[in-house]
Amino acid sequence: MDPFDSSDSLEGPSKTAATNAEVPVPWSRFSAWLECVCVVTFDLELGQAIELVYPHDVKLTEKEKTSICYLSFPDSYSGCLGDTQFSFRLRQSVGRSSSWFGHEDAYNRDAPVTLQKEHAHFHGYVYFRQVKDASVKRGYFQKSLVVVSRLPFGNLFHSLLQVIAPEYFEKHEPCLETVCNEIDQWPAPVPGQTLNLPVMGVVMQNLLPAPTVLPSVHELDLFKCFQSVLIHMQMLWELMLLGEPVVVMAPSPTVSSETVLALVSAIAPLRYCGDYRPYFTIHDSEFKEYTTRTQAPPNVILGVTNPFFIKTFHCWPHIIRLGDLKMSVKVKKLAKLKTLDTKTGIYTAYKTFLHKDKSFIKRLLKGIQKKRPSEVQSAILRRHLLEQTESFILPLERYLESLMPPQRSMSPWKTPPQIRSFSQDEFMKTLEQAGPQLTLKGDWTGLYRRFFRSPNFDSWYRLRHREMTQKVECLHLEAICAADLLTWNKDKSEVEIVDLILKLREKLMKARKHQLPVKEELLEKLEQSIQTIISSLPEDLQTLLHRQ
Repeated sequence: MDPFDSSDSLEGPSKTAATNAEVPVPWSRFSAWLECVCVVTFDLELGQAIELVYPHDVKLTEKEKTSICYLSFPDSYSGCLGDTQFSFRLRQSVGRSSSWFGHEDAYNRDAPVTLQKEHAHFHGYVYFRQVKDASVKRGYFQKSLVVVSRLPFGNLFHSLLQVIAPEYFEKHEPCLETVCNEIDQWPAPVPGQTLNLPVMGVVMQNLLPAPTVLPSVHELDLFKCFQSVLIHMQMLWELMLLGEPVVVMAPSPTVSSETVLALVSAIAPLRYCGDYRPYFTIHDSEFKEYTTRTQAPPNVILGVTNPFFIKTFHCWPHIIRLGDLKMSVKVKKLAKLKTLDTKTGIYTAYKTFLHKDKSFIKRLLKGIQKKRPSEVQSAILRRHLLEQTESFILPLERYLESLMPPQRSMSPWKTPPQIRSFSQDEFMKTLEQAGPQLTLKGDWTGLYRRFFRSPNFDSWYRLRHREMTQKVECLHLEAICAADLLTWNKDKSEVEIVDLILKLREKLMKARKHQLPVKEELLEKLEQSIQTIISSLPEDLQTLLHRQ
């Protein structure tokens, strides 16, 4: 068997943890990776239509099916002949539930935020084929094989499609069934492990290069995506950081989707928390919502290919019009975005808070002259963006640490102390001593103030506050475990002792449910102390407490 060899940091359980190890839940391993596989074809009477969904019992709503149909075909303006790969992202229907999320979400708890499974959206990975075919009325064979997943693993799933799609177009459903059954044998995604993922079985063994090694399940060729806008990377990074509304107008869904995903990844390890659509069409269920002119554009990045959108989105604040990926684009005034034959460029009135890093841009441009490999250029670009984001986040992290209550204030006999509230003004004062201004010159204060109004800050702060709250819980639990509960117990009334036991049990239950990072031996010691205290009580109270 020829495996996909993925050596990225992932993590996670299968979709439904089987209660009985001897009776695995059908498709549970498949569902740890994929929601389903769809085949979309062009019907002369119906237009785009789903020909097949596998596994057959997957429940997609009619709205989801319609969205997948329209998003799986390039529009007629793209002129895509031959084989084309791209991706899309669609909102799940309201009320949809997934059994995978019914359990404690171990995967999302441990995976990096940029690789977490989506709760409210699906990712679609498309392999579209359009070739001349005299046997078809329209004269063309048009079909898409689509992998639908909650995981943002573009590299992995596009590589998978490169193997299975050509074979499927020749052999049809039996081939697809074989592939899905093989995926149902894959191990669950696990961070830090290199996974061997067999596909196409021994039948394909001699036809595939073996193995296909993927150094990353998700990373794009950033240099290829940004080559035409390299000198504007500072502006694009700020627009992503601030969650600004952006439209990417591209010549094909491949360029559109890769550019949008590259933009979203530009602020890693910070998670981009606005909506983003790598490929968006006029048939999208959110088309009206996103194109209304009665309110300000939403915090979303849209990738489009239809020239109709030039007129529709001319009032949006930031529009990136791309042509050939190697063609450099200029920043232009929004007022110039009027006609359908608009030239390439970044149409915006935005002024960056920080200055460009000219030495970094020169380094990349020199790499182009020297024909430095694209993967090396991408590594340089990714490193630069990562360091810039980390420089921006570090002062915030330091300030959050100062809001934590001191460990010495943890008393096992009192409620844990509160985390101090975040004060923007107080944070701004810390920048004078510990700001990121040494890395890049500019108006850092203005950038932070704008960031505080963005959805990215709100999401980041909620996540960090939750982590801090858990840390306080851990410290308090450790203080309780280190305390002499039996001595404290001697001069207390039965009511006080029962109250303590109930509170300690609740803490133990929470610690295990949320898998707080407390040593198991400490929890076991606490459990033993609770049992010892219970045994010192009258029999009627012992019986009552054992029942609970």
